Amino acid sequence: ARACEGIDVVLHQAALGSVPRSINDPVTTDEVNVGGFVKMLYAAKEAGVRRFVYAASSSTYGDHPGLPKVEDRIGKPLSPYAVTKYANELYADVFARTYGMEIIGLRYFNIFGPRQDPGGAYAAVIPLFIDAILQDSPPTLNGDGGQTRDFTFVENCVQANVRAALTDNPEAVNQVYNIAVGDRTSLVQMYDILREEADSQLAPKFGPNRAGDIRDSLADISKAETRLGYAPQVRIREGLKQTLSWFEANQDFIKERN
Repeated sequence: ARACEGIDVVLHQAALGSVPRSINDPVTTDEVNVGGFVKMLYAAKEAGVRRFVYAASSSTYGDHPGLPKVEDRIGKPLSPYAVTKYANELYADVFARTYGMEIIGLRYFNIFGPRQDPGGAYAAVIPLFIDAILQDSPPTLNGDGGQTRDFTFVENCVQANVRAALTDNPEAVNQVYNIAVGDRTSLVQMYDILREEADSQLAPKFGPNRAGDIRDSLADISKAETRLGYAPQVRIREGLKQTLSWFEANQDFIKERN
């Protein structure tokens, strides 16, 4: 609790954030994502923190088929990772009710941007694709590449955190919100945008579908717009362009890190 003493707002972003890693090691994923989350909530409560904002996940929607995704309609989780993120929401609700804390959960939809790590077995798809293009090494798209996601540039995510931390709207607290753009893009479309921006003709390879993945994802962001004043400023093409530019300018840094 000492780390939270004298703190007004906690922005809790930490987690083991990979579906495949959670399938390979559900025990560690649970220890970090659930155990660590409860410890942070308790530390904040003990220190008298005014507000606790945390990273929730679109994986919570699980097998619910509806599009766009609306906060109060979820299905069964499809991976151990998704279970941990849903458990976070349940704990947050209990702490808010039991201890009178102000807590806001932000369900992120495929956040991407500069500094995202392309290395390791569990790297996210956009830094993997960018690194592949820059190395002229064909990336592998899972399945047919027709899966859709509501890819969300990191600046939009930052805006949501700031608004959640500072809002004085009493109806905004003790809620969860979709944080996305409200558009869906297939993996093939996203890869084609990257190729255009990089002036590359590199064709991808196609592999098997990945266990635990959903087919389509699209967020209804009207609740965040209405209650938090959230307004995403960066659409996918501009976000990919900025991310690609950063990777092009920081190849040495990326190699050193990996």
